[in-house]
Amino acid sequence: MTPGPFTSTEPDVVVIGGGPAGSTVAALLADKGHDVVLFEKAHHPRFHIGESLLPMNMPLFDRLGVRTEVEAIGIAKHGAEFVSPWHDHTSHFFFGEAMDKSFPYAVHVRRSEFDELLFRHAARRGARTFEGQRVMGVDMDAGKGADNRALVKIKAEDGSETSWRPRFVIDASGRDTVLSNQFDAKQRNRKHASAALFGHFENAERRPGRYEGNISLFWFDHGWFWYIPLKDGTVSVGAVASPAYFKRRKGTLEEFLMETIALAPKLAARLKNATLMEGATTTGNYAYDSKFCRGDRFMMVGDAYAFVDPMFSSGVYLAMNSAFESAAAADLWLRGEMKEAEKAFRRFDKVMKHGPKMFSWFIYRITSPAIRRLFMNPRNIWRMQEALLSILAGDLFRNTPIGPRFWGFKVTYYASCIGILPQAIKTWAWRRRNLKESLETAKT
Repeated sequence: MTPGPFTSTEPDVVVIGGGPAGSTVAALLADKGHDVVLFEKAHHPRFHIGESLLPMNMPLFDRLGVRTEVEAIGIAKHGAEFVSPWHDHTSHFFFGEAMDKSFPYAVHVRRSEFDELLFRHAARRGARTFEGQRVMGVDMDAGKGADNRALVKIKAEDGSETSWRPRFVIDASGRDTVLSNQFDAKQRNRKHASAALFGHFENAERRPGRYEGNISLFWFDHGWFWYIPLKDGTVSVGAVASPAYFKRRKGTLEEFLMETIALAPKLAARLKNATLMEGATTTGNYAYDSKFCRGDRFMMVGDAYAFVDPMFSSGVYLAMNSAFESAAAADLWLRGEMKEAEKAFRRFDKVMKHGPKMFSWFIYRITSPAIRRLFMNPRNIWRMQEALLSILAGDLFRNTPIGPRFWGFKVTYYASCIGILPQAIKTWAWRRRNLKESLETAKT
């Protein structure tokens, strides 16, 4: 625990989860003078996937006051490279060519370092931070008719239990989705399901010069790979595919990862002299959201509300952006400014739905031949390529005029599908079969 002026078990806010969303909202509210208690079930540093950030993360780091620290542990990412086995060339996109040229780069980070940095920052800002403490249950109605405080029950690693009575609860528990599960509000995405298998490699080939820190995306018959260079010289490599594909595994995770890499010869070539470190890890990335993201005296932020495929590195950005929005609304509510708070809550609702929706349109179609054709042969007609880069950079919540161009890109995509209709139908049917099988498996 971080010592501070607050000692009561009746804080203003309990934040569940010490990842990027939870640590961000805890730091922001503590900085406003509120008594904030932040619970993390594990101990930092702890492993987490999701190492590639977006350019629009950078202004959030500025506002949080951690940009210099984040850049010190990261490697600059100026853009993205798309590699297709059906094309001889590669396609490069640079964030500095987006509609707004002010955000030309992001960084890749080791999440163990990054998450701990944000968690310690929350403590420095005044949040009371606890590690190795799991939230066992939240009773939002415990104080009805009295002080109207929730009851949050915590269990420590040594088995001891404590009870906390906050005025407000913010769920940033990630894919544990504490409140969404408790309220039976979690719903599986019926349009998408995927799983991932990944590992870290040393002595992998890196791109020269300006391209070194760029993320690379490799398509293969069953999905796609990420290829993320990290500052310590290692590279994070992961395969994302339908859960139906991963059911084929017969050997170890390490063997299956290498077998899958072999299906992408251009990726395998970059790893021919590389060594897999510390084995391989798998995770089921079933997409989901909740029926709601807020209610009476609580909010859900980041993956605690919704999870989408990691295709465009949107996870940390959407989590931190939602933390800023929730902190603004919760601060007003805690101060009793109810009229302004309700406006902020409505904006929070809108933001939480808009971000995943924008990224999901691409994610649902990323294996389609029409999308591959457009990404591998980009054209900036009517500034559509600039708008696409703005979306990939995370520029979704400002006044950048991407909307009309995005619709233009959609029209171009559907026209391309018509031009290759038999192939498009075949890919659609394949994806539909895999999705159906994945959803049926999830029920068992």
